[in-house]
Amino acid sequence: MFEGRLRLFLVWLCAALFMGPVSLAVAQEKDGVGDLKLPGISSYATPKSETPLALGGGGAITLSAQLTDKGTDITRGLVWRVFKPEAVNGKLPMVASAHGGSAVFQLEPGSYLVHASYGRAGATKRITVGKDAKRESLVLDAGGLKLDAVLSGGVRIPPKKLRFSIYEGTAEANGDRALIIPDVEPNSVVRLNAGIYHVVSTYGAVNAVIRSDIRVEAGKLTEATVEHHAAEITMKLVREAGGEAIADTSWSLLNESGDPIKETVGAFASMVLAEGDYTIIAKNRDRIYQKDFTVVAGQNQEIEVLATEAAAMDPEEGAD
Repeated sequence: MFEGRLRLFLVWLCAALFMGPVSLAVAQEKDGVGDLKLPGISSYATPKSETPLALGGGGAITLSAQLTDKGTDITRGLVWRVFKPEAVNGKLPMVASAHGGSAVFQLEPGSYLVHASYGRAGATKRITVGKDAKRESLVLDAGGLKLDAVLSGGVRIPPKKLRFSIYEGTAEANGDRALIIPDVEPNSVVRLNAGIYHVVSTYGAVNAVIRSDIRVEAGKLTEATVEHHAAEITMKLVREAGGEAIADTSWSLLNESGDPIKETVGAFASMVLAEGDYTIIAKNRDRIYQKDFTVVAGQNQEIEVLATEAAAMDPEEGAD
């Protein structure tokens, strides 16, 4: 009888020991711990540290980029895009992107195409992602270009009147060049892949244009300054020397060959012109006046066209 009671006590003790964890688990569920929902992990993210994130079934890959093969990692200004290598409807599906410097992506195992852009410079690389964390780097082979222009003698040009356009260095069969960046402000840094580029500098909006080929070297900032041979010219129609400008005047500017290159209306005609010989024609009401003048590089001047019979033209002149 004693043995029977002892056996019953042992059975009760074992049952109590097994029931303890179950009660504890029930208590946790009532406290809400068992129903806790963690936020989903994005398929891509800009890293906040060098520690890769983990994703079940996928691999964490850290991407970095350098200007040259021996350069340091670029820390800002990068745009990363990750694509699947198989095109869908003629386009590569983008699966992730990030901005900044080095980036960590959480990707399912497989093959991908990674593109890194840095300004107008860029590079593409095929990568393979496995279950283990890894690193990949892209060498952009890129540099910077900083442009400016001056007048003869090193006179500064007002930045608002100066613009640059950057074209491909190699011309097409018809002589045209692919435009890369239009309307570049002076002294701004443009990031480009290493190579030769055709740069067009425009001072004003008429014909003061300088073209040059400039080489950009990887890992370096290339600073180029061109020299314009031009001047700012202001024209007015007056009844006497030093007189007031006559309003409602139409202006037509001809180059040395007699081709019209600029037309405008107003009491004053102000423009930047390349050095050379010109003819200005002013029309007011039914009268037409003209004057020949020469533009000297770096010498801004005011041209007065006298509204006199000596300067007047026959409106029928040149008509068939």
